[in-house]
Amino acid sequence: MHHTNKTIRILKIYFLLLFLFLAFKSKAQQEKDTTKLLNFRYGDKGIELRTNDNKFLFQLQSRLQFRFSTPNDTDPLTYDDYSQDKKTTFKINRARLKVGGHAFEPWLNYYWEYELSQSNLLDFRIMVEKWKWLSFKAGQWKVEFTRERFISSGEQQTVDRSLINRPFTVDRQMGVEVYGHLKGKGIADFNYWAAALTGTGRGNTSNDDNNLMYFGRAQWNFLGRFLDFEGSDLEFHEKLTPIIAFSALTNRSPYTRFSQSGGGYLEGYEDGAPGQYRVNQWNFETAFMYRGFSWQSEMHTKKIINKINNDDETTLKGYYVQAGYFFHNAFEWWPKHLEMAGRHSAYRPDNTIRQNRQDETTIAFNWFFKGHKNKLTSEVTYFSFQDKTLPLEAGWRFRIQWDISL
Repeated sequence: MHHTNKTIRILKIYFLLLFLFLAFKSKAQQEKDTTKLLNFRYGDKGIELRTNDNKFLFQLQSRLQFRFSTPNDTDPLTYDDYSQDKKTTFKINRARLKVGGHAFEPWLNYYWEYELSQSNLLDFRIMVEKWKWLSFKAGQWKVEFTRERFISSGEQQTVDRSLINRPFTVDRQMGVEVYGHLKGKGIADFNYWAAALTGTGRGNTSNDDNNLMYFGRAQWNFLGRFLDFEGSDLEFHEKLTPIIAFSALTNRSPYTRFSQSGGGYLEGYEDGAPGQYRVNQWNFETAFMYRGFSWQSEMHTKKIINKINNDDETTLKGYYVQAGYFFHNAFEWWPKHLEMAGRHSAYRPDNTIRQNRQDETTIAFNWFFKGHKNKLTSEVTYFSFQDKTLPLEAGWRFRIQWDISL
């Protein structure tokens, strides 16, 4: 009941803001018919209200994600998950409200994102983006550590992210960041991100100790073309657009993993004390798009050091490769709006035990009614769980999802 009342209050606030903007527009037009003080339209980011001098922009958009899955929806995490009761699911997986734009100057941007179904404030940030080579950000946002995680859940090629997202994502953190695009000639084209963050996950305004999370990412656009954070080559890149990126971070906190819910724990780790776990992570990425074909991959290494238990250290490894193609570009009989994609991922929770490994292989189809703003995704996934002390376990899953932005 508390979450429901909170959601209703948030909706009332946003619709009140929208009403005030519309009222202001109507009054301005009545007082000065010859000058249009406010522009109103529906754009790529929903309803847009913009002043004539472009000093203020307000954007409002909602997104809904309907999902059917069988025999279960979530990825199997442990050996016992393969023998759990079958629970066919139909649910609203995501219900988002997004507010963004700029204020006072076109380069002073802001963005909020709220998850209505769970009453979570996901993003709130201010961006100073006056210069492409040097920008600043403060607030809470999804850290750019991995391409897969940073791509919006509404702009992916599959129903959801891969098996390795859970153990390796940094998710949302609070802090400050400097970033930019260094546009040189030819191959001298780079993007960079560097941040200092609380390292305690979404919703935590303070750290557990004096140790912050430090993050950096360097991306080389070696053909001089930047590749957006999105899945599927809907833009049909006429020129090959590849990137190579390397990310790293270090953090000391009670947590060994992060998610939309905040800080949490991987299997085998008890609830941590303040500063118990030193976590060092690295990620190497590749991606490109060309004439309807898209590719992306990640290779992860994560070291967890238990500072309370004699600096006991565990190394986790994981990777995924993913590709998609609009086969209409090769065969006229293939529907123009249909994309086929495939992904394989693998995860070792302890790299010293090579026999212990989890795998996921997924085949997906996307039908784009209106790009990523209105699409239907179906997928079939095969999981396997290998443990040196247990028989091999495997299983299938089918999911279909409708994602629509309004």
